[in-house]
Amino acid sequence: MSATVSHLQNPVARRAEPAIQPAATTEARWIRIALTLTALGFLTLFLFIPLAAVFAEALKKGWGLYLDAILEPDALSAIRLTLIAAGIAVPLNLVFGVAAAWTIAKFEFRGKSILLTLIDLPFSVSPVISGLIYVLLFGAQGWFGEWLREHDIKILFAVPGIVLATIFVTFPFVARELIPLMQAQGSEEEEAALVLGASGWQTFWHVTLPNIKWGLLYGVILCNARAMGEFGAVSVVSGHIRGETNTMPLQVEILYNEYNFVAAFAVASLLTLLALLTLALKTLVEWRSHEQRRHQADQAA
Repeated sequence: MSATVSHLQNPVARRAEPAIQPAATTEARWIRIALTLTALGFLTLFLFIPLAAVFAEALKKGWGLYLDAILEPDALSAIRLTLIAAGIAVPLNLVFGVAAAWTIAKFEFRGKSILLTLIDLPFSVSPVISGLIYVLLFGAQGWFGEWLREHDIKILFAVPGIVLATIFVTFPFVARELIPLMQAQGSEEEEAALVLGASGWQTFWHVTLPNIKWGLLYGVILCNARAMGEFGAVSVVSGHIRGETNTMPLQVEILYNEYNFVAAFAVASLLTLLALLTLALKTLVEWRSHEQRRHQADQAA
């Protein structure tokens, strides 16, 4: 504050400041308009028109057939299985993501780069390959296939296999959202809390968690969206058993291959609504996070 006051009181400093701030961009107006129209045209062609087409095809023959397609037993089973898989995978990935981010951001240890590489593995491996890995492990001829058969435990072509495949393809999202955030925040506040006598859990709940809550929520939203929309890995381990192991994306594929387009687009419209809801929540979280950072900056000033 004193530096600011002395700067304002110094006439030389005031004369050195430019009277008018330069513009952020110097492109001609027609270039900016052309770029804007190009972006809008791209979004219209590849986003808005496909979204409209999904709902138009789903409602082509009226609300009655649309609701019948959604309330059909196989469709309800697919919706229920999708919610179960996401409901198990997202909380587990939340716990893993927080633990991994805490470990990587707050501590230095041997093998840290290897852990980071493993976290990024689902981003670099095709989901189909990850599904085949579970087939190799738990299939009838897999490493644990004979033991599972002897103990009457079924993982492939059942809910456990679908959940495992969903967890694998979604576990980087929470961790990757929190790691840079926690690294940027540093560990000074946690160290101060420990010096003042707080326990590890108290430090986490009252210091760390409030600082990462928006990033954590952002990661959970992305993780949930990927879990509900996953196709490749789940397709390999599900067996495509109607009414038992089909998730919503698999149900859409089956209905479309059977030329039942209204039902296929009806189920697809639910996934589209999920995507739009995810986008809205993502935008809200980004706005609240920006408002929090601006409030903290104002308090610091």
